[in-house]
Order: sequence, then structure tokens, then C-alpha cells
Amino acid sequence: MPRRPRLLIEGGLYHVYNRCSRGEPVFGDPQEAIEFVELIRAVKGRDGLTVYAWALLSNHFHLALRTSVVSLSRTMKFLQGSYSRAFNRRWRRTGPLWQSRYQAKLMKDQRYFNQLMVYIHLNPVRAGLAEDPAEYVFSGHRELLGRVQSPLVDMDEALLGFGRTLRGARRGYLNRMKAALAEGDSPQGLLSPPRQAEGDLDRGLKPGRAHVDELGRSFGLERPPLEAGDFLELACKILGTDMERLAGTRRDSDTARLRMLVVTVGIERWGQRAGVLATALQKHPDGLSRWVNRGARLRGEDVSFAQATAELDKGLSRTALKGLRRETLS
Repeated sequence: MPRRPRLLIEGGLYHVYNRCSRGEPVFGDPQEAIEFVELIRAVKGRDGLTVYAWALLSNHFHLALRTSVVSLSRTMKFLQGSYSRAFNRRWRRTGPLWQSRYQAKLMKDQRYFNQLMVYIHLNPVRAGLAEDPAEYVFSGHRELLGRVQSPLVDMDEALLGFGRTLRGARRGYLNRMKAALAEGDSPQGLLSPPRQAEGDLDRGLKPGRAHVDELGRSFGLERPPLEAGDFLELACKILGTDMERLAGTRRDSDTARLRMLVVTVGIERWGQRAGVLATALQKHPDGLSRWVNRGARLRGEDVSFAQATAELDKGLSRTALKGLRRETLS
């Protein structure tokens, strides 16, 4: 039976988690935990994530985050794939490291999201690894207390839902943590993961549409579904080039940059599949994947390339929506 497709919203608030295969205590080794945290930090910067809460336990992880223009599926594929390949090389291990594909729950309510942050940071207590969450190194709780110089969490964003000033928000967050600890033995205690009605998670939210949270922040362009050929044709039109150049054998730096730009925007933002784009461009999928990986790195290092990806993305959205309206009216 095919897996149900994920509904991934640009700018959405998510609870993301996964467990190691067969419950292996991979993160029980502090060095392995550090490697994973640093990889999260790298992909956070590369893909523009906002991190609100995190915790690594011996055999699983939790993240509370907001996505940006890069699809969460792309981010998690890189994060989990990069770590598992490095881990398997280090330990001369074979086979899958993760129990399954990552789990991602969309949180559409700020109240539930605040509760989620508390739940994540109390996981070490719940697992019996610490009596006080501030004693546990591999979570974002100590960061929100201001005890870490280079936090993984985005402090201002994370505390915004708990108060209007830093001091008041931190006090509000700590009060919620204390209340959760006090209620932890109760069946209704906050040590249980926050629940939303399953139907409520996706209701009214459409792929490619901007999502607006309770704080009034809106994210995302409308990106109508496009076949690979239509996507490439529109991209060429906007960039003033043609398919012959993209699919040809030219090796100059300008053409290489153009190819990276088109496929990076296509895969990261428009849900294009690497294999399908490769077929349309008459390229090997491995070569196209290298273009995307280089493009992702360049986006984080080169301001002009980052601007070019944003401009192409906006141009594609405008052009595709105009075409859609014309079809609707005809």
C-alpha cells in the first residue's frame, strides 16, 4: 500500500522526530550526539530553519521547528541521510540506521506548540535520565535558560509565545515547565505529548499556500503543481535562456551556475523530483543531485546566488499563477 503523502507547509510549525533502528542507543555516545547536533546546526543555517526546542535521547530525537522555503522533506533527507552514512562508515556498519521515515506533525495552534516545547524538553526527565531538565546537556532547555554560548534554539522566537519581554517570557516558560513536572504523574499531565484532533492538523491548509499563524506571520508563495517539462520551460523563459543550453554539453561557469539555479529551485521549492528532472534534461540523476547539493551550499555562501533563487522562485510563481488564471477563465 503506498504511503500517504505528507502535507508540508512552507513556514509551518512542526514536531519532527524519529527513532534509531531496533532501538540502538546511537546517541548514548556523547560524541555521536555532538555530531548529530552539529549537523542539525549546519542544515538549519543552510535551509533557513527556526529551531524552538530539541532533545536527543539515547535512541531517538525530537525537534520543534518552523520551516522556510526549503521543503522539510529535503531538509530531513539530508540530515538523516548524511548522519547515517557517516555513522555507518565510522563503525563499519551496514543497513538502515533509522527505524522509519521521519515523523512530522503540523502544529497549527500556538498553545499546542508551547506545550510541545515543554514536552520535548521534559523528555530526559520522563526517560529517567535526569531529575532536573537543566542537568541534561543534549536538549534546548539549558539554552532557553541562557546557559549556552552558541545555542541551537532561536531564543527570541522560542520564547515569544511565553511573554513579551525576555525576562517575562523566560519566567513564563519556566512556570510551564514546573507545572508540567508537578502534573507529570497524572494521566492528563503535560509529560504526555500534546494532542490535536487528527483532522485538525491539515484542515484548510493546502500545499503551496501561505500559512498564517496566531501571531499574524505569513509565509510562502503559491506554487501550483507543474510537470517537469513545464517547470523547465517556465524557468528558461524567466531566465532568458533555453532548454538546449540547460540540457547541452557546455561546461562554462555561467552555464553551470544556471543549471544549479534551476534544479535547486525546482527540487527545494517546487517539489520537482530529481529523477524526473534528470530525464527531462537528458542527464544522469547522480549528476543532477550534485548540482542541487552544490546549489544548496552556494545559496548559503553567495548572496547573489541566494537572491537569484528567490527571484526565480517569485517569477515562477507569478507566471504559473497567470497561466492558471487564464486556463480558469477560458
